[in-house]
Amino acid sequence: MQREFAIVEIAMRIRDHLEWKLIYVGSAEDETYDQLLESVLVGPVNVGNYRFADPPDPSRIREEDVTGVTVLLLTCSYLGQEFVRVGYYFNNDYDDEQLRVEPPPKVLIEKIQRNIPSDKPRVTKFPINFHPENGGNEEPSSADHPVETKEVLASPNQI
Repeated sequence: MQREFAIVEIAMRIRDHLEWKLIYVGSAEDETYDQLLESVLVGPVNVGNYRFADPPDPSRIREEDVTGVTVLLLTCSYLGQEFVRVGYYFNNDYDDEQLRVEPPPKVLIEKIQRNIPSDKPRVTKFPINFHPENGGNEEPSSADHPVETKEVLASPNQI
């Protein structure tokens, strides 16, 4: 079943483009195995729904990383400044108990299922200047450090 991310609420009109990236983390130890599933420029942005992304390519994931816990990252940037990152931790494992207990020597991709507890994303917000046309004098609205929240940007039935 093909699933898509849907961003369902934009709080204010953005004059320039937002850059949304959806990244599949292929290995916790080596980011060269990460896959950029989609990068889209959206804008100027008004209130609306936006959908994107195909699933990751299993042939680009190291065999030892096909099963187990990994992360799907959704990031958004404005004028080159990342202001939000949503991380979905999930587990890839065999759909058959026997295969989980005794994994085959060669990974059987067609038997892998993905469990995404989408009701618990990790959201990190970064302060940026949304109005650089004001000469860059406007201070970001929050502290200079990233802020993690439990806010949900995509609902479970949309993932």
